[in-house]
Amino acid sequence: MNESENIQGIGKTSATDRDPITSDKFMFWLAQGVIVNPFDIVEVEQVSHEGKSKTYGLVTILEHRTDSPTHLANFISSNFGELSEEPNTPRQGTTIAHANVLSNDKDIYMPVQSERIVKFADEEGIHKALGIDTMEPEDRIPAGLIKMSNGVSAVAYIDKRYILGPESAHVNISGISGLATKTSYAMFLIQSILQKTPPEKKNKIAVILLNVKHGDLLMIDKRRDKEFTKEEMEMWEKLEIEPKPFDSDIVHYYLPRSQNGKRPNSFIQPDFYEIYAYDLESCADKLDLLFAQIPDAYFTLESIISEIKEGIKSNEPDFKNVNNWDDLLYGKPLFDPQTKKPVNEWRGIRGSSIGVFRRHMRRMVITNQSGIFVNSRANREKSLSEEFLNIKGGHVYVVDIARLYEHEQMLVFW
Repeated sequence: MNESENIQGIGKTSATDRDPITSDKFMFWLAQGVIVNPFDIVEVEQVSHEGKSKTYGLVTILEHRTDSPTHLANFISSNFGELSEEPNTPRQGTTIAHANVLSNDKDIYMPVQSERIVKFADEEGIHKALGIDTMEPEDRIPAGLIKMSNGVSAVAYIDKRYILGPESAHVNISGISGLATKTSYAMFLIQSILQKTPPEKKNKIAVILLNVKHGDLLMIDKRRDKEFTKEEMEMWEKLEIEPKPFDSDIVHYYLPRSQNGKRPNSFIQPDFYEIYAYDLESCADKLDLLFAQIPDAYFTLESIISEIKEGIKSNEPDFKNVNNWDDLLYGKPLFDPQTKKPVNEWRGIRGSSIGVFRRHMRRMVITNQSGIFVNSRANREKSLSEEFLNIKGGHVYVVDIARLYEHEQMLVFW
């Protein structure tokens, strides 16, 4: 066994006058035959007056460098671009990896010294690099599996205090649009949270999902048809999470009403669901959301909406006969049924402005709507506002908005 095999390193750090090692990044050249990929986590041993410590870095870029001054020199060396020719000048080269510093186990963030041995981090090292070792075990939520180029794997955890509170309480998921990878990961993360939260605390967690395209989230109580492979099952076991659908007794589907009111306006109909719709009473306090995308430079529409919201809420005399959308659009106080025209003035607001408001409102709730706006809801048609006042911990609520118009989606979302 030679010395390099005994060291088990993958390269050495390298600092030059043009590419110095800094407190937040370092470079290293790779030993022959070593394979490293972006996102691998590596470690370097530091030596200082405070003793030894380990700095962990995330590989970001790999580049191959030679002693050739320019690409043109390489071109000329191959007999001016002859592909079959051996270069007249053999070049010396190596692969350089760039790594961003993640952490140091002794909180020493001096630049890594040059000519230090670089190694792949082991499972414990990965956890230290990501700060997982500082999390309390009961706060750890499995977020995925990190697999390194050398075969080492480690479970990545996120702190549930930063997902559910009391800290920042949010997760950012990025990815290519349209591949459903972000949605799939979000569903995995929800399962991870629910499965890893103790029963006495899970009853305080309710999940609300918005189905925004086709019927992807309207089948979360169904097991997939394709069986899991051995490799997939090994990953689930490593994560200590069971790959299963959501239990049907905790899932609630809400589908939008259609134009005829007989079938939901949805791409897919689950085995069980509720239909939701909006009458004036159920969304009078959210009328401004319908106008969120409509320009209102002088805040005229905002003034009209505020007066209507307050009038309906306080049951003012002007609104005693306003009980539905038709009453609001074709009756007093905004419209004169006798002249069949908008009123000339109302509470200091000109008739022309009232006409603009009515045109937009009529378009959104009468002529250009998917069916969710009704003058009165049928017995089976639910009000989402009322339904979600009574949500239960440990349950999952899926609201389908895939086939709604944009202004309707805005209303449901908020």
